[in-house]
Amino acid sequence: MTAERVNPPELSPPTGFSHAVVATGARLVFLAGQTALDADGKVVGTTLPEQFERALTNLLTALTAAGGTPADLARVTVYATDVADYRARAPELGRIWRRLAGRDYPAMAVVGIVRLWDEQAQVELDGFAVLDS
Repeated sequence: MTAERVNPPELSPPTGFSHAVVATGARLVFLAGQTALDADGKVVGTTLPEQFERALTNLLTALTAAGGTPADLARVTVYATDVADYRARAPELGRIWRRLAGRDYPAMAVVGIVRLWDEQAQVELDGFAVLDS
């Protein structure tokens, strides 16, 4: 994939995301929402950072299985049950993102929600990637 991260100077400087991503490639990979489920379908982790790390790992596992890499991510949406907690922990969540996915940030949004499918889940990530072939 060729990805151009676009961050116009007229917009607030992005931190941990890109305002726009122009992606060219041959295949689109749509990634289903991933929470902190383990292989047995049980939510693991009790804190937001623990669950975020597992959800991101699950998202990246699906992407890798489809032939992609974190740099191929064009868009990720984060659904959080507690946006205030997400904001308070943003530096730690950013470190987790950089460790697992690097610094090629996709276009992103964080959406506050009432609850997720699994009541214990605090965060869910979905997105799409563009691959060369």
